[in-house]
Amino acid sequence: MWLYVMFDLPVGTRDERKAATRFRNFLLDHGFEMAQFSVYLRFAESKEAAETHINRVAVALPEKGKVHIITVTDKQYGNARIFTGARREPATKNPSQLALF
Repeated sequence: MWLYVMFDLPVGTRDERKAATRFRNFLLDHGFEMAQFSVYLRFAESKEAAETHINRVAVALPEKGKVHIITVTDKQYGNARIFTGARREPATKNPSQLALF
């Protein structure tokens, strides 16, 4: 399962820019990768893991702005078509499962 965090945060004042930067850094520190400047994604091993990540993001939300979190299945994610300029990028592979012994 994949989590997409999409946001539109105000950056008109110094404090708003700091809050937006803190939020982006929070996402990066918690395993999200930047797909676009205001779109971050992360793989979650299960629905329960996705809920855990969603709850963590909810705690870190900036005071102002709008944030959407969308979950998509591996199959839906695999159907995504990603372009950089005029060329299509190869599909991203799912991360390997972590095995603990």
